[in-house]
Amino acid sequence: MMKRHGRIAAALLLVLCFLVSGCTASRLEPASGVDARAVLEAFKSRDLVGHLEALQKIADDNDGNRASGTPGYEESGRYVEEQLRAAGYTPVRQTFSFRAEGKNRKKVESFNILAETGGTAARTVVVGGHLDSVRKGPGINDNASGVAAILETAKWLKESGITPANRVVFAFWGGEEDGLYGSQHYVDELSKAEKNRTAANLNVDMLASPNGVRSIHDGDGSDFGDAGPSGSKAIEQLFFRFFEENSLAAEATVFDGGSDYEPFLQAGIPVGGLFSGDVEKKTKAQVQSFGGTSGKVLDPCYHKACDTIGNTNTDLLKEMSAALAYATASYALAPGN
Repeated sequence: MMKRHGRIAAALLLVLCFLVSGCTASRLEPASGVDARAVLEAFKSRDLVGHLEALQKIADDNDGNRASGTPGYEESGRYVEEQLRAAGYTPVRQTFSFRAEGKNRKKVESFNILAETGGTAARTVVVGGHLDSVRKGPGINDNASGVAAILETAKWLKESGITPANRVVFAFWGGEEDGLYGSQHYVDELSKAEKNRTAANLNVDMLASPNGVRSIHDGDGSDFGDAGPSGSKAIEQLFFRFFEENSLAAEATVFDGGSDYEPFLQAGIPVGGLFSGDVEKKTKAQVQSFGGTSGKVLDPCYHKACDTIGNTNTDLLKEMSAALAYATASYALAPGN
């Protein structure tokens, strides 16, 4: 997760989008027939940790990081592509470049990885999270955890025999830690018609914080005042329904502009997602709901070299990944209007 920009800027950009381009996106009501408890049970035995171990080894072999434009990022990309191909997908790279921070403003070449299901493109659901780490560390919670969740969701969808009525695009973004460059490039490359056909963006960024919480982005703005575009409320409600049906506590979190949902939000596309926490300290009330340690930050290794596989809560990762799979299937099967 990149450093936060602040909610006011994101809200102003969203308003500008509607005033200038009148941007609207396709609307979907998620299907109600997906069994939340069965999905959670399935994900308890899926090899999410195997992906964390693979990405940790890649970082260890490449100067301790997987940052965009580095050999570690290239190797991470190859790993993701291999996993997708083995599951029956045809991954493609979407290349882009950006200027790095610092005096020299070096040009960095990077890429997103995209893989599609069948289903109508008229109602496309983008399920994404960033693949890159910061340069200071391997980025296992931030965001190998999200990568693992997306990979296992893609694999589970195939293995479950689900035939999507609506196209799902599984997206692994580059350049997030440098400024959301990969997801912004993806949205910029969409035509107005393609934006209108994008029914939802489900974003996952940090799903295994060691002292973490189960938090869901506040789609309707009822908790923090900054709602997502129309349709975002349904995403928030869907995630809450998953946790409620599994008797797991969850709470809302703000859209703060700090992750890859932001370019979609600005384009008027319904957005939502999951987040387990970074630098905030856990409150006593959160301890009652989620366990853990009061007064300790949710992820003490956020953007640090210690963000290793030892910095993860694997039980939380399984729960959050199952929630992503449940939401993905619910939107993949959603009836059209």
